[in-house]
Amino acid sequence: MLSRYFDGVLVSSSSHRTSPPRFSLRLAKVGILMVLLSGMAALSACSDKASGKATLTSAVPVSVGEVVQKAVPLQLRAIGNVQAYSTVSIKSQVEGTLARVLFKEGHDVKKGDLIFLIDPRSFEAALRQAEANLARDTAQAANARIDERRFADLYKEGGVSQQQYDQARTNATALEATLQWDRSAVENAKLQLGYASIRSPINGRTGNLLVHEGNLVKANDADHPLVVINQVRPVYVSFSVPEQELPEIRRYMASGSLKVEAISLGREGHQPQGDLTFVDNVVDRTTGTVELKATFANADNALWPGQFVNVVLTLTTEPNALVVPSQAIQTGQQGPYVFVVKPDLTVESRPIVVHRTIERETVIEKGLASGERVVTDGQVRLVPGAKVEIKPLNPAPTPNAG
Repeated sequence: MLSRYFDGVLVSSSSHRTSPPRFSLRLAKVGILMVLLSGMAALSACSDKASGKATLTSAVPVSVGEVVQKAVPLQLRAIGNVQAYSTVSIKSQVEGTLARVLFKEGHDVKKGDLIFLIDPRSFEAALRQAEANLARDTAQAANARIDERRFADLYKEGGVSQQQYDQARTNATALEATLQWDRSAVENAKLQLGYASIRSPINGRTGNLLVHEGNLVKANDADHPLVVINQVRPVYVSFSVPEQELPEIRRYMASGSLKVEAISLGREGHQPQGDLTFVDNVVDRTTGTVELKATFANADNALWPGQFVNVVLTLTTEPNALVVPSQAIQTGQQGPYVFVVKPDLTVESRPIVVHRTIERETVIEKGLASGERVVTDGQVRLVPGAKVEIKPLNPAPTPNAG
């Protein structure tokens, strides 16, 4: 019998031939290796489960929205500024002492309302003087006409000379001219007296009182108006759009009036509507924009001069546009795409052509059909062909314990 080491194992052999010991050892090695590999696979599976990785057969929870076909307005958006329909700086047309203020600051006044009174006494005295001059000259003119007639008769009879007659006639004519001047002086005195009472020329709202009672005011003092009145019903909203939009605006204006909405900060639910009434006749070279104005009735005083608002100009309405929620749109190397949920609850990555976006919705030009469902939340875990589970839109509230 012979004893040998095969791969570190002592074996014995006799002179009789048996199965080769080297083959048996190799089988043992293969078995050990298979056991190790099986153990590693089991450990890997356990590790995947512990880390929470989704397998190809697990469903990914997602939220979905439907592709709908509906009428969608074609709109332009801009930042606008509210402007008074009319603004008047009230000034005195005569010099004098401000005797009375007949309105409250920040209150509405109507056209024709008395709002200021300049001390009228000096103007009343001037009027009385002008009227007295007129009365005096009227009497003198009447006497001059009588003298003219008398001298005319005497001249015919040869009782007076030609020179005397001409003098009487000239005197009567001069007094007639004096009467015209006196009448004008009376009218001017009445006008000056009328200027002492200052009335509102428009319907509007008063601002700060800039000159108070007792102050001396000058005539037509451009630097010191008494008050500023703004007409706020109606009002203008001025805004600018890029010059590239001008052809479309003019085309749709030719078909009828265009509606404009003004949305003020903090009152998003209240959107006053007006009409586009003005398009400037020149493009601003520095900004490349065109100024537009819309007129709003502003019956509830929702818009205030100087206020900034979001402006929405509606040009027309597309009757059968395909619309999806904007959060469904994804951007890839080949452009925008969406995940479409098929009837078997697997997803398909589909490229689309976006037409335009309106608030939280996007109008699709090509790539989708009405009624299809698209993923709006959970896209980050999706791949084409993945199984999905649709989450309810409004999960039921959890009942309180007890």
